[in-house]
Parts: sequence; structure tokens; C-alpha cells
Amino acid sequence: MSSDQRVYVRVPASTANLGPGFDTLGMALQLYAWVEMSWSNKPDITLYGDHLEGVPTDESNLMYEVASQLLKEAGVQVRPLRIAMYSDIPLARGLGSSAAAIVGALVAANQLAGCPFTDDELLQKATRLENHPDNVGAALYGGIVVASWDRARAEAIRIEPDRRLKCLAVIPRFHLPTAKARSVLPDTVTLSEAVSNVSSSSLLVAALSSGRLDILSYAMKDKLHQPYRMQLIPGMPDILAHATEHGALGAALSGAGPTLLALVDQSALAHDELERYMLETFQLHGVEAEAIWLDPCTDGAKVLTQFDGKCTLIENIKGEIHS
Repeated sequence: MSSDQRVYVRVPASTANLGPGFDTLGMALQLYAWVEMSWSNKPDITLYGDHLEGVPTDESNLMYEVASQLLKEAGVQVRPLRIAMYSDIPLARGLGSSAAAIVGALVAANQLAGCPFTDDELLQKATRLENHPDNVGAALYGGIVVASWDRARAEAIRIEPDRRLKCLAVIPRFHLPTAKARSVLPDTVTLSEAVSNVSSSSLLVAALSSGRLDILSYAMKDKLHQPYRMQLIPGMPDILAHATEHGALGAALSGAGPTLLALVDQSALAHDELERYMLETFQLHGVEAEAIWLDPCTDGAKVLTQFDGKCTLIENIKGEIHS
């Protein structure tokens, strides 16, 4: 790639776990981050939008570190990078913002280096950086991803989302760092709890693969992490217990939270009722929240070569930004 070319990558948000699939299930969502990368005379990081406030704009930036490491491993003479990013994915809300940054940086740097690494090799790198493959797998491949990682190698199988699926993400207006959400989890669980989650997760994968949307409410039950994280998110117990009574096929904590995700049938008539119920329940518990309707994203990280290298990132993505 010539020194004056820029790489543009669009990466989807993702939801992880879907209830019982702790660290193993992820689904890409049609909410995006855009990354622009090129060579430069000096490190240059520009961040656009409200969702990246507080993110470093020097060489300690996660994307800069990830891209620089990949280029080094590719044997490319590492030069300073210019990176720009705009994201519609809110930080620390359980919608895969860090996975999108990691995958965006890896895909863009790989493209800049002439694509020396396969998608599978990018998955291995992303998983080691994120410490679990669910969000990064969904961000890289799109669709629904069933993944496993034994600390040596990650494996991921993609499932095409059922066309009837639609998602309601209700996003509280407070951050919940993943480290805090993991700190409340127990070191051990009972055998019955483990068996319950294995059976629910297996049933959930089968339901998503076969289009059995009618059993999602049963298959999305979790005893491994959600009961312990409820103390961190006021209103979560009520919403998970009663969302199906208001039109949801099933509901779960999105990733580490605090976003709650409801799956619905596109043709259902209770969309407004479900949104109102979830927002009002949060409000009753003193939590301000925003509701966003999203479709599953069938595309993973995508290199957008049609962009004009003379324009800024914001000028190039005008019209695509979520409103």
C-alpha cells in the first residue's frame, strides 16, 4: 500500500452472553465504529463524537498500541500512524466498544501492511487482547458467534441470525466497567448451577440455529453471572423477570452491562409497549436510560475502500452515523 493511502474500516457493536452463554456467545449489532488509519510523520490520533470522551489521544491509545504491535509482527517497518475514529458505540455499557476498537485496529493495520494475517489469525490476536472471544468474534465475523478459548487457541463458529430477530437495547446512562462487573462473580458455583447453564446455553444455540424463537425465553435463563450482577443495575431483576410479558422473546444483560437487551420478533405488535415498560422500570429505580432498536448485523469488520482519502473521517461517514 502506498504511503499516501488511507484505510477505512467499519466495525459493528456486539452483545455478549445472551444470558447463559457466558464468554462464549456473541452477536453483532447494527451500531458502528469507524476507524481510519494511515502512515504519518508523527503519531496523530483524532477522536470524534461524544462516546470517546476520556480516551487517550497519544501513543497509549489502545488502537495505536494494537496496530503498532501487529505491524511489528508483520515485519513492516513501523512508522508513526495517523488514526481517526468515530464511534456510535457507548463506552463501558456492554455493547462491545473495546472489542470494536481492537478489531478495528487489527483489521486496519493488517490492510495497511498488505494483509499478511488471515481472519483466523486476527481472531487469535483479538482474543488474547480482549481475554474472551465472544465480542471480538462477533465484531470480526458478524452474525451470531459461538466461541471457545482455552488460553491457547480460540475457535469460533458463525450462525446466520434469523431474519425475524430484532433487538431492543436499553442503555442506562452510567458506566459499568467490565472489571467491576466481574468482581462480583463468585469463584465457584454449584454443580446444579453449572448443569443449568450448560443446558440453557446448548438449547439457546440450537434455538438460534434452527429458528425456534418460541423457546428463547426458556433458553436465555442464566444462573452463572446475571444473578450476581443484578446488585449493580437497579431495575434489572424486574426487567429480566417480566420483559416477556410485554412482548420480548427473551431478555438478558448485554455483556457485562449495564445495557439490557431484549430480543423480539420483527412482526410483533408490542414493540412500543416493551420499550415503554423497560424505560419506565429503570425510571422507577432512579435510572435514566436510552432505548435503541437495532437489527443484528450480518457483516463483521469491513474495509471501506470507496472512501475519499482527501476527506476527513467525519466527512466520509456523513449520513451513516446513528441518529
